[in-house]
Amino acid sequence: MPAVSLSDQIVRVLREAQRVVVLTGAGVSAESGVPSFRDKQTGLWEKFDAAELATPSAFHRDPALVWGWYEWRRMLVLRAEPNPAHRAIAVMAEHVPRLTLITQNVDDLHERAGSRQLLHLHGELARPYCESCRQPYGLPVGIPQLPAHGTRIQPPRCAACGGRVRPGVVWFGESLPDREWLAAVEATQHCDLFLSVGTSSLVQPAAGLMHMATRAAAVTVQINPNPTDVDHLFAYAVRGRAGAVLAALVSQTWNLPYAN
Repeated sequence: MPAVSLSDQIVRVLREAQRVVVLTGAGVSAESGVPSFRDKQTGLWEKFDAAELATPSAFHRDPALVWGWYEWRRMLVLRAEPNPAHRAIAVMAEHVPRLTLITQNVDDLHERAGSRQLLHLHGELARPYCESCRQPYGLPVGIPQLPAHGTRIQPPRCAACGGRVRPGVVWFGESLPDREWLAAVEATQHCDLFLSVGTSSLVQPAAGLMHMATRAAAVTVQINPNPTDVDHLFAYAVRGRAGAVLAALVSQTWNLPYAN
């Protein structure tokens, strides 16, 4: 695995790239203080298994509990701010002929940092919809009070059909949205640089994008603070926090002021 000192080669590849794909995971949002549902839960949520809350069966069994948990998560996101990684990716998109941003995160921090077009593979917290007719549900504007840990909140009802509104995320056992997935595959199969940032690259099917990029002869780069089980599959595995590495990469590539 090349060391970080080889970053000059990554800079050259980025500077010359025509089609770039950036895949972001929970590690990017974590630098803004947004916990992954795989992280240890806090407060009264400690007694619940987050992975079990993120299922259709959990919502059908106890909709108020699941909706309350997702509302708590949504309020955390509303209080968070984009970090240097989010901002660096937005700047990158202004300098690359074609950049496709694919995220496994369900927050809107990329959008708030200035990214205009991105693919949310796992849905969006801010876009709940009716589980019966799939009509989008408009959330109140503003930042409500953060619900207490473990608070049960009954889901709202759809104005169109009266059905129950559900979180706008992809749960375990559900398929990724077709449009987003097909667009992600198309972009990856034709990219010349693939950046994987803040993700273990182990969760399928998104993990398969790295293999598609390799088959397309793209240069593949993984950015993570810690080693992963797939480091050896990337051309470059860069150690460091996403914000610091991406900000430095953008700064060096286009001779821009370093913003952290």
